[in-house]
Amino acid sequence: MEAIWRNARKLRASATDAEQALWRHLKGRQLDGSKFRRQFPIAGYIVDFACVESRLVIELDGGQHLEAQAYDERRSRRISTNGYRVVRFWNDDVLLRTELVLEEVLRCLRERGR
Repeated sequence: MEAIWRNARKLRASATDAEQALWRHLKGRQLDGSKFRRQFPIAGYIVDFACVESRLVIELDGGQHLEAQAYDERRSRRISTNGYRVVRFWNDDVLLRTELVLEEVLRCLRERGR
């Protein structure tokens, strides 16, 4: 198994609270019938969530991302050049404003033709 896939498996096993909370709503095609994958490799990076059919990536950011904004921007550009739209949410928004996050994800899916 390739190293990136091993790393993705490890990340799935150690999901953050926000990742677990959002996954409860995305798994099993619960959101508009869209299939999401978690900790999925795209363009040499492991993204938090991806709907391959709609070419949509969801990234969750905690406080550590304030210091990594330049890296995150490069990463998002690289993923975007592979045809994906990258949307980012703060962990706090996922945990405290879940419905608003889900509405935005649903809007993005529909915008992408789902």
